[in-house]
Amino acid sequence: MVDKIVSLEDAIAVIATGDTVCVSGFVGIGTPECLLRGLESRFIQSQMPKDITLLFAAAPGDGKDRGLNRLAHKGLVKRAIGGHWSLVPKLGKMAVNNEIEAYNLPLGCISQLYRNIAAGNPGMHSKVGLRTFVDPRQSGGAINRISKDALVEVQQLAGEEWLFYHSIPINVALIRGTTADKLGNITMEREALTLDMLSIAMAAKNSGGLVIAQVERIADEGSLQPKEVVVPGNLVDCVVLADPSEHLQTYLSPYNHAFTGRMRSAEGHGEPMEFGERKIIARRAAFELPINGVVNLGIGMPEGVAAVANEEKIIKHIVLTTEAGVLGGIPQSGLDFGAAVNASAIIQTNQQFDFYDGGGLDLACLGMAETDKHGNVNVSRFKDRFAGAGGFINISQNARKVLFVGTFTVGGLKVAIKDKKLIILQEGRSRKFIDSVEQITFNGAYSAELKQEVLYITERCVFKLTDEGLELTEVAPGIDIEKDILANMSFVPIMNDIREMDLTIFDKKIMNLRSKLLDMKMSDRMYYDKEQNILFANLSGLEIETEKDLSKFYRTARSFIKNIGCKVNLISNHDGVSISPKMASKFADALSRLQREYFLTATRYTTSAFLRQKLGQDLKNRAIPPHIFETREEAATFVKTEQR
Repeated sequence: MVDKIVSLEDAIAVIATGDTVCVSGFVGIGTPECLLRGLESRFIQSQMPKDITLLFAAAPGDGKDRGLNRLAHKGLVKRAIGGHWSLVPKLGKMAVNNEIEAYNLPLGCISQLYRNIAAGNPGMHSKVGLRTFVDPRQSGGAINRISKDALVEVQQLAGEEWLFYHSIPINVALIRGTTADKLGNITMEREALTLDMLSIAMAAKNSGGLVIAQVERIADEGSLQPKEVVVPGNLVDCVVLADPSEHLQTYLSPYNHAFTGRMRSAEGHGEPMEFGERKIIARRAAFELPINGVVNLGIGMPEGVAAVANEEKIIKHIVLTTEAGVLGGIPQSGLDFGAAVNASAIIQTNQQFDFYDGGGLDLACLGMAETDKHGNVNVSRFKDRFAGAGGFINISQNARKVLFVGTFTVGGLKVAIKDKKLIILQEGRSRKFIDSVEQITFNGAYSAELKQEVLYITERCVFKLTDEGLELTEVAPGIDIEKDILANMSFVPIMNDIREMDLTIFDKKIMNLRSKLLDMKMSDRMYYDKEQNILFANLSGLEIETEKDLSKFYRTARSFIKNIGCKVNLISNHDGVSISPKMASKFADALSRLQREYFLTATRYTTSAFLRQKLGQDLKNRAIPPHIFETREEAATFVKTEQR
């Protein structure tokens, strides 16, 4: 029986010149630091191996010297293909300077591509990346002029455009786990994420390559629980025992039980944010949080939304996720990014992106570095600084609703809030709203075609995406449109109905967001458009637990509709509606009575498949056509069709 535990030197010695080396890791989580240090040391001492190709998804690095930054030596790397680059600046600098061939593909697509490589497929089809810099009609993901190979191509399938990502055979995989036995079976009980360890190992093995694993402890043969083995021993060629200093759970936290899910933390979720422009932006974005919805918050500015949601006591009513594979809990920031305290579930990264790409995200809140008049956003390339897209393209293209958040200008911006009014003390040196972005990471026109709801939220104003481009919709109190907005952008936005941002955003007191989103008066949940004769009812977060709740709902709705004076068309939002089982039948009875008396047509929408099925059947049983859709757009289209 083979003992697969070897020295670091023996493991690294199998990597040959010209090999394609796939490296696991999400920032510092799952990054095989010991193996990377060994590879660097071997090259420094012997100038071997040479001209390797690096394949990675999520920037295994700390933004300084660790992770893939160790491999930024001339002659060691010939080509690098990665999803996120901002935390591997040494490698990124080589790419920008044309010292290595370099490509940036969407993080999620690389993660999913591992499975296709493992399955022996020639590649995979995805719509992710269409009409962005990844599209070969732009740059095909190439970072510099010496990167000429076509890794992505446009293909037609069933009359639609798709991108085809070519498979990349893997010679060596560098992965990481917690415990290994002598047969190479690997568990990950002390890791914050499982990432793509299994699919990477399969991809290498089925490419005829080798798998080298780094672990922090060795177990006796036969002592590992089969269900806890993430990477089976038949996929692993050798195992290296790492020193604890090179096997930190994250680059920031040596170990935190709450990151693993094996213990729930009793600690709070952080201090309230300092009151300033970042909190103003986070507060405005929090107004868009979908009750009982699934949300992705990007790194940086979007992280503040979680802090506001916690402060406003609504965080338990949303499911926060990270692209690394976390669902629920409180996502962490900085060098802990990717991990979460008290997560509900931790799945593989490729599975998370399957969920995202399929439309599972109700809301994504992401940063924006540059935005142009077409609604295009750039977060990936800025002259000589290359950050890469990471999971941004997967997430922004496929979420039902997208918020881009950031300050209006950057570089020295100073603001003050006085008497609930925003005052610009010093304008930022650089504009963010410009004529044309340097690189398209998010395509506004394509998003408009897909009928996504997109908002661009700053401390002083809010824009929305329309078919014609950006429209200014909200302005902060105290802000002069000409002086503070138009004078600091390179184009004139569409301006029609501009309203003032909610004043509670600019008050240091708690906004009582819970009452705004969950405890709204029934009369505040309804809006009548006389011109279209459409009643819009927002039942999001409505709870019907008792007869009293139902009676209050019915009386208020009936009174509001009676005052209109004629029968109306209804479009009703049922996302996050909570009806106790004992009240479900009576709730359906109430809807039926309202429909027969007051509605010409009635459509409802919710992302909950269960609610669509249950409520739909209840209405059918009462001889009421259910007309329950997944999105507001579908519901509105039905009403317009019926009106004709």
